Amino acid sequence: MSSSTTRISSGKRTGNGGGGGSGGGGITMPQVNPHWARLPLFDRKGWKRVRFGDVVENLNETCEPEAAGLERFIGLEHLEPGSLHIRAWGNVADGTTFTRRCRPGQVLFGKRRAYQRKVAVAGFDAVVSGDIYVLAPKGDRLLPELLPFLCLSERFFQHAVGTSAGSLSPRTNWSSLASFEFDLPPLDQQRRIAEILWAVDEVVKGWRATQLHLEQAHTAKLKAMMLGSVNGTEQQLRDIGDFAPPRGWKVQRAEELVASPITKGATPSPHLNTNSATVPFLKVYNLTFSGALDFTIDPTYVEPEIHEKDLKRSRVRSGDILMNLVGPPLGKTALIPDGFPEANVNQAIAIYRIDDLAMRGFFAAYLRSDLAQKWLEKRSKKTSGQRNLTLGLAQELPVPIPPEEVISAVLKTLEEFTAAKQGVEAVLKNAVSVGDCITNEIFKPS
Repeated sequence: MSSSTTRISSGKRTGNGGGGGSGGGGITMPQVNPHWARLPLFDRKGWKRVRFGDVVENLNETCEPEAAGLERFIGLEHLEPGSLHIRAWGNVADGTTFTRRCRPGQVLFGKRRAYQRKVAVAGFDAVVSGDIYVLAPKGDRLLPELLPFLCLSERFFQHAVGTSAGSLSPRTNWSSLASFEFDLPPLDQQRRIAEILWAVDEVVKGWRATQLHLEQAHTAKLKAMMLGSVNGTEQQLRDIGDFAPPRGWKVQRAEELVASPITKGATPSPHLNTNSATVPFLKVYNLTFSGALDFTIDPTYVEPEIHEKDLKRSRVRSGDILMNLVGPPLGKTALIPDGFPEANVNQAIAIYRIDDLAMRGFFAAYLRSDLAQKWLEKRSKKTSGQRNLTLGLAQELPVPIPPEEVISAVLKTLEEFTAAKQGVEAVLKNAVSVGDCITNEIFKPS
């Protein structure tokens, strides 16, 4: 096998089934009116250049959460990139070391790995990670309703990323953020701009809810099919180990399905992202819960010679299936798509290589199923806040194998779900782009 000597553009999504095409036949895409920026609402007369730190305060209120009666905590993992809404959190009763407090309406900004674009508006009292800034307007020159969109603007993120320090976990600091300059509209314009942006956000939120409901239906259907019912009724059991295969089915270990031994990668730190490094080096954050490979997130490369010699056992190619061994969260996978160059993976990723196309698609779907993930989660080991799987578990995973005609029916059903999800994702992407266009026009340099 030969290695690629051409870098992949990090500005384009690479993956399969991850959306980006319309895929939704007949769906009308929202369009941005090219003349909207000329409306009086966006007239920049009277706008004043200010520093972020002059109109925004970095709050450092601390408390002991249990003594303050707080039940929830928010970590970086609970903030969704590009979404202002918090849909997940941890329970203080389960244990936390966080003491920085946030209150409803305050803006949370992830200062570690700012390129992940984690900004949200707190909807409840909680304590937050030390890697999250809690922000609020200082004085009365900036409306609270506009602040989160300022923090989501492209210029602000570029400033945050450009002022971050550290190689493994780069962080921006408050003094750097405070120095960011932008043009601030008068309050009446701020109010009208914020109303428009929140209206767009409502549309985005609605499509994200549709996306979530479709994903839940997909998950339920997938579980049912993996337990022997293409029509949607599955056996009631708590573990795949209790599965009684229907007539014509069998259960095999994952290691019995692969064309070569299941293995994992390594991390050659000194040889990453050098001038001669051109081979994509995949990490857990490039894997997804949808099974698509996302190499747009912090793309990393390794030198071809190291890839061919020192890392020979962890080379991956189109058609290989990847699964993360280190969490939280566990359950991230990727099927390397056709056209993706030969690559390598780090030590936190297991590699499955299955030659049969139908079985490959079926196994990739099964690996994402609730059934497989619960089996793995139940047997994972918790150490130092991590959830780890051994390579042995990746090899021993029981897989229900139906007859060929059932596999074909399963794959056809999953393709239909994938097409529907891609259609919704395309509309969602366009709705998000409308909000981004308005936000970036407002906070562009004068």
